[in-house]
Parts: sequence; structure tokens; C-alpha cells
Amino acid sequence: MGLDLSTKIGKIKLKNPVLVASGTFGHAKEFENFFDLKKLGGIVTKTITLKPRLGNPPQRIVETPSGMLNAIGLQNPGVEKFIQEKLPYLKKIGIPVIVSVMAYNVEEFVEVVKILDRESGIDGFEMNLSCPNVSYGAKAQASSVKMFAHDERMIEEVVGAVRKATSKTLVAKLGPDVSDISKMALAAERAGADVVALINTFMAMAIDIKTRKPVLANKTGGLSGPCIRPIAIRMVWEAYKKVKIPILGIGGIMTGNDAVEFLVAGASAVQVGTANFMNPSASIDILQGIQNFMNKEKIQDLNKIIGSVKN
Repeated sequence: MGLDLSTKIGKIKLKNPVLVASGTFGHAKEFENFFDLKKLGGIVTKTITLKPRLGNPPQRIVETPSGMLNAIGLQNPGVEKFIQEKLPYLKKIGIPVIVSVMAYNVEEFVEVVKILDRESGIDGFEMNLSCPNVSYGAKAQASSVKMFAHDERMIEEVVGAVRKATSKTLVAKLGPDVSDISKMALAAERAGADVVALINTFMAMAIDIKTRKPVLANKTGGLSGPCIRPIAIRMVWEAYKKVKIPILGIGGIMTGNDAVEFLVAGASAVQVGTANFMNPSASIDILQGIQNFMNKEKIQDLNKIIGSVKN
């Protein structure tokens, strides 16, 4: 009897728990020469906005100890070009496709999801509620918060509005720069999210001590990589104790054992992000690592691992 690596997030059935994270895998075509993309559990696309975005000026990426700072600024072609130029290829791969979407106010979020919802080949939407590299709209500023993910009421408002616009699986991607991640996850659950994704990058900064200027042109950026993994694990564990919906674990996953740690903490599946920049085949290596762990521990069913952390 073979290993059962299948898992489920919302309405989406995954043959294995390894997806690639938004913004780290392009729109997949760039990676087709490195491995068979069909082996992935699923793909989360680069974040799409209603209109095209050029992103932030360079320098936009800098390496840090055990991590990376990025301030790309959600560069993307906009929803219409994504549908015309990127979606056809994604549909051909034959695995679940989750489109990451972002907007600056509730109405714009609803509009971009409504446009995409008419298209076939999209299995769900990941609402990027917590990108630290962009300025948000007047509505957010009036509420004295920079991101939707920093305020329970705003999470409920935007997720609730988008929930009415689609019946497809809805993932709320939350940010770590909050005092209680479980409260934010509960707000997303109340509003109708099928899944919460934890965590997005930490807002962080690096300074060139010779020039005494920030290294990134944007001054601050999102910190990712192994340095954030223990915090991400803790947040997944905290949310798992509170919410009933599945959790997607994200944050510094470099090996199969790292992924297993997220699963044990309560994640139903994981996303591989920064590792893709170092090793284009990282996601498949991580999947193999999960299989090796299960074989070694004589575990046949992935569900025996999920949420198995002991008190």
C-alpha cells in the first residue's frame, strides 16, 4: 500500500500538500525546464491587481542572515492581461491553480475577483491582505492601519464582500505583524474564508552603514526565509487551536522536515517560497522529504501528521 499524501483545503483536493507561494514562482512557465510541474500539489500565482503595476524601483531585493528582504511592489500585468497571457498556460498544467489577488479597497477586491471568477481553470483565490510593500488606499489610512490584515473589522468586511462574489475556495493570507494572529484568523473564518494562509512576510529593513541609507529603494520590505520559520510555526499552532477551517503554512520552508513541522503544528498544506530562489526544484525536494519522513516513521496517511503536536 502506497503513501496517501492527499489533503483538502476548502473545496480543493490536493494530491499532496506542497504548493508554491505567490511571488516566488512567477506564473510557473519559468520553472517547467527544472521539473514536471504536475508533481506539485498546486500553484499559487503571482499576485494580480485590477490594473497593471510596475512595482517599486530598484534595489528591490537584498539578502539578509538566514533570509531575504524584498520590496518588489506587486509588479504584475493586471487582471485582463493575466487572463489573456498567463492563465491559458496555467490551465494546461493540470493541477489546482489558486490566483493571488490584491486590491486597495473592498470594492476593488470584489471587482477583480468577479472578473476572474468568470474564467475556467481557476480553483480558488488567495486574498493578499498583508503585502508590506505597497501603500494602501484612503479607506485604510482613515482607519489608521496600513493593511487589511491589521484590523479584524477590515478583514471581516473585505472577506465577507468577496465571499459573496465567488463560490470558489477563498484563502485569506494574513500578516504576522499583529499581536494575536488567532483573532485575525477567526475574523477571516467568520467572514466566510475557507482557508487561512499563515504567514506573509514581516515588514523589515536593512541599512548600508557606509552610506547610512536604507538598502532597499522602498526603505522597507518583506522579510522571508528560514529566519522567520519558528515564528510562523508558532502562529500556525496558535491559529490551529482556534479556527475550524484549514491552514496553509508558509514561512522559511527549505526541507521536507521543515514542511512536516508545519503539518504537525496544524497546517493542512504548505507553500514553498524563498527556497525557490535558491533551488528551482526546492518544492519537489521538499515533497520527497515529506515522503521520506513518512516512510521512516511508518506513517501511511498524511492526515495522521496534521495537527499531531503534543502538549
